[in-house]
Amino acid sequence: MHLDPQLITKFLMFSVVGASGVVVDFSVTWFFKERLKIHKYVANSLGFITATITNYLLNRYWTFYTQDAEAKFNEFSKFFFIALIGLAINNAILYFFHEKLKWNFYVSKLVAIGIVSVWNFSFNYLYTFTNS
Repeated sequence: MHLDPQLITKFLMFSVVGASGVVVDFSVTWFFKERLKIHKYVANSLGFITATITNYLLNRYWTFYTQDAEAKFNEFSKFFFIALIGLAINNAILYFFHEKLKWNFYVSKLVAIGIVSVWNFSFNYLYTFTNS
């Protein structure tokens, strides 16, 4: 089996961006859940969306380095659509592990992020940034 070096490089860059997104996601979620006492799934969604926006910007300018200014809206629309599906998957996984298996909320969130990261990379690589 031969792995494309460019794919591996992009995946590693995407992972670095993703790690920064985890920090943003957890920070925003924690702030809204613990400090402002917002419902945990609303707080999770706010953290996810905030991380999605920062991840899009970092991925656009660093991982996939697209220069076409006119493509920004189209790319962001695709990126955000994929992220919304990822958010649904994220909340479903979070619900399963936290509510059904009684795992800690933040451990469940970390598992959900890990699983959804595979979804996000795959579809952004194949669909959003196809000309990169």
